[in-house]
Amino acid sequence: MSTPRQPLTETILRGTSAPVRAVLERSLEGRELGRADAEILLGALGRDLQVLCSVADAARFDDVGDEISYVICRNINFTNICYVGCSFCGFARHKHEEDAYDRGLDDILARCHDAVARNASEVCIQGGIHPNKDGFWYRDIVRAIKAELPDLHIHAFSPEEIHFASQRCDGMSLRDYLTMLRDEGLGTIPGTAAEILDDEVRMILSPRKLMTERWTEIVTTAHEVGLRSSSTLMYGHIETPQHISSHLERLRDIQKRTGGFTEFVPLGFIHHKTRLFNEQGSRHGASTPEDLRLIAVSRLFLRPWIKNVQISWVKMGLKLGQVALMSGANDFGGTLMEESISNAAGSEHGDHVEPDTIERLIREIGRVPYERTTTYGRRVRPARAEAPLNLELAQARPAGERHGVALPSGY
Repeated sequence: MSTPRQPLTETILRGTSAPVRAVLERSLEGRELGRADAEILLGALGRDLQVLCSVADAARFDDVGDEISYVICRNINFTNICYVGCSFCGFARHKHEEDAYDRGLDDILARCHDAVARNASEVCIQGGIHPNKDGFWYRDIVRAIKAELPDLHIHAFSPEEIHFASQRCDGMSLRDYLTMLRDEGLGTIPGTAAEILDDEVRMILSPRKLMTERWTEIVTTAHEVGLRSSSTLMYGHIETPQHISSHLERLRDIQKRTGGFTEFVPLGFIHHKTRLFNEQGSRHGASTPEDLRLIAVSRLFLRPWIKNVQISWVKMGLKLGQVALMSGANDFGGTLMEESISNAAGSEHGDHVEPDTIERLIREIGRVPYERTTTYGRRVRPARAEAPLNLELAQARPAGERHGVALPSGY
């Protein structure tokens, strides 16, 4: 006589601890998870972690299917001069340091032209908080790019940059400042400068940076004027599961109100060259279990409100990135072409990956790649142009067409 077959849920959850099992059962029933649920899952190890990743991967399939998206983009970090003093940052320099740099419009435009020559649909532009810039510098960047490359999507300026710039525009309100940038051609903003949205943590990480309510105000106002954004979280330093669950809940609440987030990107802390690690005793960055837990928990906690969960291959590497794509994530991120901030903190995973490599990595795990736009539409890639080798970016434009003076020290 054959043994009765157990329900599929029972088979999947076999061997998990009672608390994790209870949360995953609620998730499999389609119920919204609470903060206490997230905190239980954020402690998952062993069999609990394996099952958590499997359930998150099943949720990913239900939410977005088996395709994995990526974007051809170029990062442009236009200055590393910054006086905010974040303890987790290895990128910032004071203006008199030997490797400080401040790129002018000519240099930025040359990098944008190079990006287009390499089939990019997007440039992601962020920089340090340079004390000598005014708010109209950011407008001028957008205006100059759109004048020459009107089809290039500009994904630019963190909430910290917008906070700084809007206060230097002669009394212009935040809403009016964001509207001005939108009208000049800004397409979307990065949801960076979030780190952990808890002021007690922020006072340790970056006491001179914008606080939680101001970050929330900037992002929600951007959404209200039609500028969508990504959303992020930095983990692996001094945060606790309670901080992470609160952060995720805030993002979910914003999304319920505005619908403006395009994706969620967990960002593992790169510790090697930072004051937070070397002087203040943070953890040694994110572990592999933390990387996978953050991907899996964010998939389950944020659904159905935020459907796209992106890996950061710069933070975790390509092979662990493949595992994360089997643990709830559905987006590979971008080609980047250059990446200064993580590398300055000690990242060992490079700053560029070719589209062909991305597609190969996706197919290796049995999934289907597709190139997307910044806002997750499908892009039909134009015929590939051959980018010149050893491009001298600062000299790429004729002298008669200069828009500013580049100061490319330290690049």
